[in-house]
Amino acid sequence: MKTRDLKRVLAFLKAGKVVVFPTDTVYGLLADATNKKAVAKVFVIKKRPTTKPLPVFVDTIARAKKIAFISRTHKAYLKRRWPGPFTAVLDRKKGGQPLYGVASKTIALRIPNVPKIRLLIRQLKRPLVATSANIAGKPSCRTLEEVKKQFARQKTKPDIFVDGGTLPGTPSQVIDMTTSTYIVLRSL
Repeated sequence: MKTRDLKRVLAFLKAGKVVVFPTDTVYGLLADATNKKAVAKVFVIKKRPTTKPLPVFVDTIARAKKIAFISRTHKAYLKRRWPGPFTAVLDRKKGGQPLYGVASKTIALRIPNVPKIRLLIRQLKRPLVATSANIAGKPSCRTLEEVKKQFARQKTKPDIFVDGGTLPGTPSQVIDMTTSTYIVLRSL
């Protein structure tokens, strides 16, 4: 991806648009987590119930610590897993930037192993909601063609599509870290 293309994606995110972007697992729907309308559009595109919170991408553990309670034990564990296909459910901090589409007491955070996504977050200076680019209940998409096919008949669609070729296709592992015994919610 060329620098000008990344700048275009950043401009779309700043304007409250929804972007289909290749992640280290599957194609994802990305939007500014602090933009209420953009996050609402993600729910509509995905046909996902608003009662099912969205995961959030961050670029660093420092940014994650602004959003969630991360103990020294958590941090040591997360440093071994991030960046990568690992989503941590953590207790959410109050205050700070308002985030939409997430749970009120917990938050699912991930640092993707995609430098361009981390760069977008750094330049946007805000986290991104990030969910697989597919209709809820349908298979995750490994190619951009699969994404476009799933959304072809929808009235509300993503605003921009970024092609990253064929992706691995395995969603991230999800672990609830809100208790002393971590609970695997989705395994690899």
